Amino acid sequence: MLRRLSTLLIAALLALVAGRVAALTQPEALAIVQGDSDERIAALNTAAAAGDPALAAFVQALLDEEIRFDEQRVYRVQGPNGDSVTDAVTGAAATLPEAAEEPMLNNRLRGALQAALSGLNLASPDLGQRRAAVDDLLRASLDEDQLPLVEKALARETDADLQEKLTRLQATIQISSEDKALRLKAAATLAASGQPAVASLLQERLADGGEADPEVRAALDAALKAVRGRLDWGERLGVMFTGLSLGSILMLAALGLAVTYGLMGVINMAHGELIMIGAYATYVVQNLFRNFLPELFDYYVLAAIPVAFLASAAVGAVLERGVIRWLYGRPLETLLATWGISLILMQAVRSIFGAQNVAVENPAWLSGGWQVLPNLILPYNRIAIGIFAALVLAGMALLIARTRLGLFVRGVTQNRRMAACVGVHTARVDTYAFALGAGIAGLAGCALSQVGNVGPDLGQGYIVDSFMVVVLGGVGQLAGTVYAGLGLGLLNKLLEGWQGAVLAKIMVLVFIIGFIQKRPQGIFAVKGRSAEA
Repeated sequence: MLRRLSTLLIAALLALVAGRVAALTQPEALAIVQGDSDERIAALNTAAAAGDPALAAFVQALLDEEIRFDEQRVYRVQGPNGDSVTDAVTGAAATLPEAAEEPMLNNRLRGALQAALSGLNLASPDLGQRRAAVDDLLRASLDEDQLPLVEKALARETDADLQEKLTRLQATIQISSEDKALRLKAAATLAASGQPAVASLLQERLADGGEADPEVRAALDAALKAVRGRLDWGERLGVMFTGLSLGSILMLAALGLAVTYGLMGVINMAHGELIMIGAYATYVVQNLFRNFLPELFDYYVLAAIPVAFLASAAVGAVLERGVIRWLYGRPLETLLATWGISLILMQAVRSIFGAQNVAVENPAWLSGGWQVLPNLILPYNRIAIGIFAALVLAGMALLIARTRLGLFVRGVTQNRRMAACVGVHTARVDTYAFALGAGIAGLAGCALSQVGNVGPDLGQGYIVDSFMVVVLGGVGQLAGTVYAGLGLGLLNKLLEGWQGAVLAKIMVLVFIIGFIQKRPQGIFAVKGRSAEA
């Protein structure tokens, strides 16, 4: 025991000599590989604080179980059969003695070695490597022995983001210090953070037995309230984003219904299955790209958008020409017929693709998210769906208001007989309009494939919500569809956080029923009087 303490003392004195050129020595290496855990960790931290450039390779070799030692030297054994033996300090070739031992590594020592390795990487000239090292240290369990290493890295760091993280790491270590002044300083530093991990750390320190000093407890409590205040804002913004995201999905799903039901008056219970067809069209395009154009896989979504539109539009055109055209003006028969068609479409998909959900993979540019706050990440796929829904809405509004087809649709909607008298082919316009609504439903399916499962029952979850959006917004009013879709999405998510998902749905439905009772025409009423009245 006396020999081990002497070795440790020599290593510590060597590290503290002013002007010393950092270089791992045999006494330092021996102190790290033998003795009890406290002595070895202290020796490791002393060598790491000296900034020894050779220590990183030594620590990595120790973690890889390549180190052996005897009373005089430390060896590194490499190769598949252990046939390459070198001096672990100098790198010179050596012969492994028979009495050489393998260092004992428990979980605590492994954690200390990994923390030291990350700490040594803080001096790397590569910014990415320093960032990875800081992130590793933030996840590690550090003690006050590592404080000099962190303070040294903080003094030379030039990147503002890493300076903030290192300052937080420094305070995280100081919060457990025996020095009251350091604990108070750490509490003041951590109060400026907005990290969930900091809130957990402060909560742990405030738990029974974590902090006994009343002044420090008061400072920790104030810091915890400040951190939670920032985290609460992140949660509120997250709920708002989720609500807007759901609202954009509802709006996209309801836009097609705004044409078929709002403008044409057709109660299409197969609208959800048209959404499903768009999602499966996206799945087929994905598989084609994976099999035949794997190098362009990240762009399959761009090809899937027109394919999903055309697939659903074609089914919608066949549906209108084959069934709907005979049922205009007969809403009950239309409802029953389209409900039966929805069952046929679902069974057809089950027969072709199977009853199980199929996997639609996000391309690389839609994976991950944008971290706005420490506890708020906005997924790229949902951001893209919001932008996509806005573009579809703008395109549809321009088509209805500024194109010849839009003029014909509005004319047939307002007065079918007069439109026919001036030469409009009303039957053809009906088919085009229905195919347009079905195609937009296919676009909704393409978007939904990027955020959820794709299966035969995909559309069933959106048909009722889509009808609610159209009726609440005002039949035939695109602006109403936008307001109603976004409003219902926000309201639903706000109520979910308060009463849960099931009660939130019930409360939204009650709200819509009450609103329609007071204002049957919806948010936006049709201006003027109907020419058909």
